[in-house]
Amino acid sequence: MDRLIYTSMSGAKHLLHRQDALAQNLANANTTGFRADLVALRAVPAQGREAGTRVFTVETTIGADFTPGPVQATGRALDVAVQGAGWIAVQAHDGTEAYTRAGNLQVGADGTLQLPNGLQVVGEGGPIVLPADARISIGADGTVSSKLAESPQSNPVGRIKLVNPDEANLVKGLDGLFRTRDGEPAPSDETVRLAEGSLEGSNVNVVEAMIGMIAVARQFEMQMKLISSAEQNERKAGSLVGV
Repeated sequence: MDRLIYTSMSGAKHLLHRQDALAQNLANANTTGFRADLVALRAVPAQGREAGTRVFTVETTIGADFTPGPVQATGRALDVAVQGAGWIAVQAHDGTEAYTRAGNLQVGADGTLQLPNGLQVVGEGGPIVLPADARISIGADGTVSSKLAESPQSNPVGRIKLVNPDEANLVKGLDGLFRTRDGEPAPSDETVRLAEGSLEGSNVNVVEAMIGMIAVARQFEMQMKLISSAEQNERKAGSLVGV
């Protein structure tokens, strides 16, 4: 009987984890540049002298879905969307270099180019500091220029670091940002291009996420029924042995 309990118990446990991932994706359906998490389950034999026929269900985190999200024009000068493959480099809260597809940039209180959550955009020469009361524009190659009201021309103030590491070498952190597996900064890529006045939306398919949550709920209910059946069978077997 315990063979059934091993499978159903571990299956129910990891179905809850899968439900969490689906709920996380659904909650970020409108988050700019969000990449959906992918989770899968697989069977692994239990280790031990007497456990050769027992099988656990374990969770396998495949990673993230790198399918591009829809791009929508906003007309805002500080909104940029990565065209095709590529990432915008930012400095994470832990001081490491991380990567995002979110291009809803803004000017922080200290004059640096930032994301709405306060993370500084990494420039090729350090943080990008913008002059006060200047008109800002961002070129396709990531060059940030400013133009004062009394000035007839724009002056470059920095260039956003754009990278394009291999997707297999990227891991998603709990903060939603991507980093290289070895933690080393990725090199700049001159081929990455930005579209000014546009934003890339989340690549979460709301319908698929909702259907997935319903399916996981039914699977979890089935695992609970299997555990209940195993318990009833155990009781019946015990009573027969007693007789």
